[in-house]
Amino acid sequence: MGSRIVLARRTLGSLRSEKTIVLALVIQLFIAGFSSFLVVGLVSLYDPGSTEGALEVDVGVTGNASGDIAATVADGGVRVVPFQSQSRAGSAFQRGDVDALLHATTQPGGRILVEATAPEGSFRTTLVVSELKSALSALEREQRTTFAQRLDRQPLDLPPEDRSNPYFSFTYTVLLPLLAFLPAFISGSVMADSLAEEAERGTLELLRVAPLSLRDVVDGKAIALVGLAPAQVALWLALLSYNGTSIANPLAVLALVTGVAAVLVAGGAALALRIGARREAQLLYSFVALGAFGAASLLPQSPQNLVARLAVDSATTLTWLTLAATLAAAAVSYAGLRWFAGGGED
Repeated sequence: MGSRIVLARRTLGSLRSEKTIVLALVIQLFIAGFSSFLVVGLVSLYDPGSTEGALEVDVGVTGNASGDIAATVADGGVRVVPFQSQSRAGSAFQRGDVDALLHATTQPGGRILVEATAPEGSFRTTLVVSELKSALSALEREQRTTFAQRLDRQPLDLPPEDRSNPYFSFTYTVLLPLLAFLPAFISGSVMADSLAEEAERGTLELLRVAPLSLRDVVDGKAIALVGLAPAQVALWLALLSYNGTSIANPLAVLALVTGVAAVLVAGGAALALRIGARREAQLLYSFVALGAFGAASLLPQSPQNLVARLAVDSATTLTWLTLAATLAAAAVSYAGLRWFAGGGED
């Protein structure tokens, strides 16, 4: 066991020379440490409508239904600027006096047809389109209510309005899963890179000449890298809690991260031992890991959903069963790796 610990220390020490890995850790540390500040800007990119009037959008309105539409859309972050003609509105749009245009005309039967014009692609375009979408959705709901008595049959209901807090949603479904699974992904990548590099340089054979088997080498590296992921995440969770983001089941989250890290480390090690070339092993590991995460995202209890449920204390029986299955998969993966490292022998 002592030789494995020595190898684990050697593996952790070598990480300091990997500038890419160190930079990734620093970025994660910065995000976790300053999450309360960063989340505001990140949410504005994730959900531009969450600005809730912090940025006002000037919309030029024309057409014979401009009065009807102005009364509805002039809410939140939209300021209506009426124009007598489309040509004047277009000139104002070209000069940048207004951010978007709405031309509303009343159709036979009382329906309102709205043509929207937004600026070319930019971050402000995303905000403008988001505000216009919200405003026109409100107009649609109002028109449905107004003409409900004229309907001969009940149409399909509109989707319910989303009342969730975008900051809460972003923090627990995007930010927290990112901070939880990125260390596990990095651990698997380092494992694949380290073993493949040892094989390329011939140092792996030198290690095996010492009183160490290939299993011992794999164990030593795995102890360091599997343990590194939950250690990082524990620090991230502490920093998130310090910044006001509470985590309901931190031990369960750490257990999940440990299980995922063990699976990824085992996969990276197996690829490195099978391929023996550093670049090829890294590339294949990246594709396999990303593909696995993509496929897992389609599951009812996807990894990011699992972390979010555990963190907000809304875990169901299926959540705990999925966590148990992940830990079982980790044990099977690592057992399979040790069997593979032993050449099929026990």
